[in-house]
Amino acid sequence: MATSAVQTNPNATLSLSPEARRRMRTQREGVVRGYYNDGHGNRGHCSYGIGILVHRGPCTAEELGRPLTSAQIESSFANAIREAEHAVRRNVTNQALTQAQFDALVSYSYNTGARGAHDTFQRVDRGDLRGAGRLIMSNTYSTQRGRRVLMPGLVQRRVEESAPFLEGQ
Repeated sequence: MATSAVQTNPNATLSLSPEARRRMRTQREGVVRGYYNDGHGNRGHCSYGIGILVHRGPCTAEELGRPLTSAQIESSFANAIREAEHAVRRNVTNQALTQAQFDALVSYSYNTGARGAHDTFQRVDRGDLRGAGRLIMSNTYSTQRGRRVLMPGLVQRRVEESAPFLEGQ
């Protein structure tokens, strides 16, 4: 009786680097010590802390007045990072990632959500790194009042997130 080799996930032990975590916190997301409307769509989506989505649509008056502690913000940030790391590990099981690629996918997934990053994950997992980089770069638009609008704040972020997939290809 032949035994089959157990396939292991080459990315199982990767985690977000401290430098990538710092960049996400200070350059990509920023820290808001309360609830705010993030600017997507006509009136924004209710968010808080370090880019944590509360719900789609604007914050209520009660939410806007709700105080947050630094501990709550840091805990939410850590949880969201863990979820994004898990999404990358769960969805990219065939393609071994470099640390820079893993960091970029965690940042991208943190920003778009695992569902929003799904097609990118699939391309990376198939080894289509250039295609994944192009897909990341194409995600700089939002739909506002039925029109596709460039979100300037996302352009530099997407340049950085796509670079590990486009460089040297």
